[in-house]
Amino acid sequence: MTIHPGGQNICGATIGVLCLESYFPKPPGHIKNPSSLSFPVLYEMIQGVTVPDLLNNPSLDLLQPFLDGAKRLERNGVRAITGSCGFLALFQKELSAAVDVPVFSSSLIQVPLAFQMASGSAPVGILTADANALTPDHLRAVGAEHIPVVVQGLEESDEFAAVILRNERTSMDLAKVEREVLDAAQALIRKSPKMKSLVLECTDLPPYAARIQETLKLPVFDLTTLAEMAHNVVTRHRYTGLMPW
Repeated sequence: MTIHPGGQNICGATIGVLCLESYFPKPPGHIKNPSSLSFPVLYEMIQGVTVPDLLNNPSLDLLQPFLDGAKRLERNGVRAITGSCGFLALFQKELSAAVDVPVFSSSLIQVPLAFQMASGSAPVGILTADANALTPDHLRAVGAEHIPVVVQGLEESDEFAAVILRNERTSMDLAKVEREVLDAAQALIRKSPKMKSLVLECTDLPPYAARIQETLKLPVFDLTTLAEMAHNVVTRHRYTGLMPW
């Protein structure tokens, strides 16, 4: 008989997600749409912290609610923790130090991986929600400060910026957002035609990753690919198969 200590209200979630408060649509591919994931997740809402808050005022005053949320997720039994905004990269060190489970605060953690996988010399493209808000401190926090990058943001877009960056309304024209995202991706490759990989900083971009890849013909990394890898890392299964007689 196996006696488990218990203590969790909900059991079996692999990944815990620290969520900003937002009410715009999250189509499949978004980390806050669990129907697109192959594993169970547990969400921890950080009440009162929005996308504009984190992008425009990323002070240490915002940190404590995320630390508390990470600890609650750990107590509830998740095996790894992520966030619902790539700009949480700024708090990677503090979040990972606060808990004993792995933390991957941002898809930007993949920038060094993308660089090494794609020749180790070509710049890594970063498609971000707001290029003005993405600073060297964000890259430094995830160990990517020495990686050559080229950045393109969506801050000048119409639909994406109004809904996600300025929080003007919750309804969103997804087809229009897709066109804006593809336009930004094409602007990025025009800016740096020698780049060989792309990292999507923003968690709102993975729903369009396949279309981006069709357009740019490049490896595309995002939070969903990272979450899948983290899930596999913390839930290893024994292999089955055949050996010679």
